[in-house]
Amino acid sequence: MYDTSNVNTESGWHTMNTHDPSIYKEGDTYYVFSTDFKVGANKDPLRPGIMVRRSKDLIAWDFVGYALDGIPKEAAAWSRATNLWAPDVFKMGETYYLYYAASTFGSNQSMIGLATSASITGPWTDQGAVVKTAKGDEANAIDPNPMFDAEGKPWLAYGSFFGGLYIVRLDERTGKVKEGEQPVLLARRDSRTVAGAVEAPYIIYQPQQKMYYLFVSYDSLSSDYSVRVGRSTSITGPYVDFNGHKLTDSSYQPQAFIGNKLIGSYGFSGKEGWIAPGHNSVLKDGDRTFLVHHARGEKDKNWSYLHIRELLWTRDGWPVASPERYAGEKAQPLNAKMLTGQWERLPIPMAWTGTERSEPIRLLRGGKLESAHGTGKWTFQEPNELTLQWEAGIGKEGPSTERVLVTPAWDWENDRPTLVFTGMNEKGIHIWGKYMDSIKGD
Repeated sequence: MYDTSNVNTESGWHTMNTHDPSIYKEGDTYYVFSTDFKVGANKDPLRPGIMVRRSKDLIAWDFVGYALDGIPKEAAAWSRATNLWAPDVFKMGETYYLYYAASTFGSNQSMIGLATSASITGPWTDQGAVVKTAKGDEANAIDPNPMFDAEGKPWLAYGSFFGGLYIVRLDERTGKVKEGEQPVLLARRDSRTVAGAVEAPYIIYQPQQKMYYLFVSYDSLSSDYSVRVGRSTSITGPYVDFNGHKLTDSSYQPQAFIGNKLIGSYGFSGKEGWIAPGHNSVLKDGDRTFLVHHARGEKDKNWSYLHIRELLWTRDGWPVASPERYAGEKAQPLNAKMLTGQWERLPIPMAWTGTERSEPIRLLRGGKLESAHGTGKWTFQEPNELTLQWEAGIGKEGPSTERVLVTPAWDWENDRPTLVFTGMNEKGIHIWGKYMDSIKGD
């Protein structure tokens, strides 16, 4: 964290200076493409060109260079951008298509451009504009996400808080917008200020649920950023959350209660936390799914890092994120005896109130549940489902039931292996937990 000795040494960055990461797996190697970003860039110039990192295990990352040699001429002339934003890549046929955004903060004089290559490692050839927007337009041509629908047809999602998020069909031959196709609205919020932002669309299809999942980021990228999700039976929506709210419903109040909130600013066990996690991509790797996003150090929000954490799936088909970053852990048999002890519980409320802090709870033998704010009972169902029933409630919420999934994890705050849980209550609020210690005499 905060490695000032390597601020100007790219080979020493590893996960540092990662912003708006998108991930692609080629063979046994993972690649992350990200926004041109550098802490301390006011002292030494930031080089534009789309940063590229790679890894063999999703844990150790090496900085390998830039996809492009600066900002393509058309993108620079249209947007006056000084760096490139939010790249994403997919493959059609034998060609790789790399989409990037060129803009300036607070403007929708923006352009999504395209570069192509016969290899994920380049060289990349710029193919010019895919979508352009200008002042007065509803949409903003940033944050591109190319994807395939269940029938294998290519689409591009994009946009930000100016007029919401959109999706449009792509041409299979060119990777650009298919002739005659018009964008369809995916998500919108009531505010057109940074405080009411919605941006960074990312869509995946889950064959098991026969559902599309739209991940988005809310609010200010340097303070109250968070990742939300909704789902739909159609790639063009409407996308709805756990409570049935459409992500396009800009009239519902409070707006903070739309979209399942997967992750926000948090801190465990009295240790330094992470703030403004967001702008995610999703990796489907075999039978596992991973959320890939950036987050900022709590002590100095100028520093941005790559985070990768596993996504688990609830019984009713909603994704929930691990409380801890991925460290190579694998599923293992669990039983109720392994869960008794002192835990840290951390809810992820829909409305932002600052960095959420964990509080201790106790899972006692015999199924009793205790905390400073409530009591109840707990039960465990193999292989990994834990139910917490708060009879007297916890905090000011009143009685509630939390259904969570328990998995092994690495405790990054305390540098040791542990167990964690992640899930939701009956209102769709996400709940995290981490095992801390056994309880003497229990």
